[in-house]
Amino acid sequence: MTSRADLSDRRAHSSHRGGRGACHFRVRTGGDSRGIEDEVVGLLAARAPRLDRALKKIARTGGGIVLMDGSLIRTRRRTGKDNRKNYSGKSKCHGLLVIALTDDRGRLLWVSAARPGRTSEITACRHEKLTTRLRAAGLAAIADLGFVGLDDSDPDADPAVITGYRAARNLPLSRGQKFSNKTLAAVRAPVEHGFAHLKNWRVLAKVRTDPRWATALVRALLVLTNREVSR
Repeated sequence: MTSRADLSDRRAHSSHRGGRGACHFRVRTGGDSRGIEDEVVGLLAARAPRLDRALKKIARTGGGIVLMDGSLIRTRRRTGKDNRKNYSGKSKCHGLLVIALTDDRGRLLWVSAARPGRTSEITACRHEKLTTRLRAAGLAAIADLGFVGLDDSDPDADPAVITGYRAARNLPLSRGQKFSNKTLAAVRAPVEHGFAHLKNWRVLAKVRTDPRWATALVRALLVLTNREVSR
């Protein structure tokens, strides 16, 4: 029996803005539906922007900054030692970490490869050589306090990653530092909206623990998320 994939724009009943759900792919087949699903996800993921191209595009349009954040995509809990690396002590659950960049309006530009939940955001960024690539494009990223220490360049050089101030145990923040943190939080708020749009997809509620599959899935959803938001 010949397999036939019927791709329809039916809704996934997610809590998307304006009451609109995010479209999903419904696959009808007489054969291996998982194989067709993987193929569709792979085709969409191939259309996701690559990091260098996304940064160059922002630079060409006159932008000077991007917004950066990390988020844990929850996975199905598995027992055994092999799954311990997926446990995030910060979020107190199993999952895979992804880093995302958005423009100053919160439109998703790029998402990283998915990494085990115990990976720190700084480690994930260093795997992607983010600071080097940001400098090559002449851009800087605004991020939260979880990225403090990522940019270890010369203090006199222009920063590739801009974060707020973190209070020390015996050294509280000054009024100026608190104001700076508040201002940066307001500037980077759109990246939270970008992640919220991405995580509205119900399929992310039951992600496999395979990082390669999760990477392809998240990048495929980035393509569809931008399509939905731009409607």
